[in-house]
Amino acid sequence: MKNQKGFSLVELLVVVIIIGIIAAIAIPSLLASRRAANEASAISSLRTIHSAQMTYFATKGNNSAYADALSGTPSLLSEGLIDSKLATGTKSGYTITLESGTGIYCAAAAPTDPGTTGTNYYGVATGGVIYKGNDTTTCAAGVLTTTGAAPIQ
Repeated sequence: MKNQKGFSLVELLVVVIIIGIIAAIAIPSLLASRRAANEASAISSLRTIHSAQMTYFATKGNNSAYADALSGTPSLLSEGLIDSKLATGTKSGYTITLESGTGIYCAAAAPTDPGTTGTNYYGVATGGVIYKGNDTTTCAAGVLTTTGAAPIQ
């Protein structure tokens, strides 16, 4: 039996410990990358909504009204201006809301699980400027509230 080849229990434990250390280092970076990707998706979604709203305003809204919903009838989805995933209001860890008023609109993106799916809140209004801020970035009746928020480049 002395000629058997293989790994000893100690050698296997050393390998498992090394893999555990590497995983402990890599997982936080992976989670941070996922948050960054979710935030980039939220910004892209708001840009898409702004473009869709401008198209809706110029065509279906007769230069006087914006769409007041992502889905339903009439909406940005029913007019073919956004895709069905964005129309659900939840995309890539962010909840997206759209509100309109008389001749104005705003959309906001909030993380569905703050700190995990994203840390920043985003908003866009009729002017097309996207703002990044804390949880006070809200949208109601077509008015975007951006207390402490800053425009992104």
